[in-house]
Amino acid sequence: MKLHEIRDNEGANRKKKRVARGPGSGKGKTAGRGIKGQTSRSGVALNGYEGGQMPLYRRLPKRGFSKPNRLEFAVVNLGQIQQFIDAGKLDAKAAVTEELLVASGCIRRKLDGVRVLAKGELKAALNLTVAGASKTAVEAIEKLGGKVTLTRPVKAEEAAAE
Repeated sequence: MKLHEIRDNEGANRKKKRVARGPGSGKGKTAGRGIKGQTSRSGVALNGYEGGQMPLYRRLPKRGFSKPNRLEFAVVNLGQIQQFIDAGKLDAKAAVTEELLVASGCIRRKLDGVRVLAKGELKAALNLTVAGASKTAVEAIEKLGGKVTLTRPVKAEEAAAE
């Protein structure tokens, strides 16, 4: 095979449909839009309209609920914190707070608080002050001789569960 013999597969390239180019094209006069009315004009988008039939989004039942006052936490893993300690961006001997995590670039912003999860491996004993932490993350930090202080008050239901 030579360079000048290279061709697309049969049917790989289709010619662009040219509408409103005379009656011989099959798409002349009204350009396939029918006669008059809203959809024959430009700039019309009737999304979800099914020609008078009950639209799909109204036939299906509503599901779920979005809590308007739910808290959104910035999540950080123990492995990420260890990477920043290794890189020298965090000091393991000093108290690690949410503001310090943001300043070091470990998290972008703290939102309603920072929540620590146990993914990854931590090698340094930390004195951590955050809004929340998973049980396994707390256990991992305390096993190394560190301490976790939670700033977010624990609700009565959560306290009863523990």
